[in-house]
Amino acid sequence: MSSDEDVAAASRHTLFIGKKENIIQARRVVKSVGERDVLVIYHQGDFYAIDVRCYHSGGPLQEGDIEDFDGRTCIVCPWHKYKITLAEGEGLYQAVDPSVKALKPTWCSKGIKQRVHTVTVSNEDVFLTLNDSPGPIDSDYYQTEKYRNTFLKEGGFDLSTDSDDS
Repeated sequence: MSSDEDVAAASRHTLFIGKKENIIQARRVVKSVGERDVLVIYHQGDFYAIDVRCYHSGGPLQEGDIEDFDGRTCIVCPWHKYKITLAEGEGLYQAVDPSVKALKPTWCSKGIKQRVHTVTVSNEDVFLTLNDSPGPIDSDYYQTEKYRNTFLKEGGFDLSTDSDDS
């Protein structure tokens, strides 16, 4: 693909999310963008975007605490306390080596479990570029039409369906 084709492809998936000042004030914004429900987070000077439902069992990540684990910024699912890195979407857990007498937990990765998306700021406007990389990621399950329709019927998240609100 030529660079012009790359730019054209990227712009088809880049959407206006809101004004920078408004998102900084809100700290967290949930948007329904096409077939995905995305959580945009402003935390300590950085913007992040991830699928809104936890890869483990669909927990509402917009209600999760943000904490650092082993120097990595994570969101903690409020349902089962799963830790997910905001930058990469990695699932983290603590493990111990039972063969070592002084059991010392260390942080380990389960690999990429949560789909992360790209946030860019231009002229005080915030844009979201969906990650449409091929291959399934665990959080994709909670983005399927079947799950989304079931969840919304049961009184799921309050989602903004208009991606150009500010």
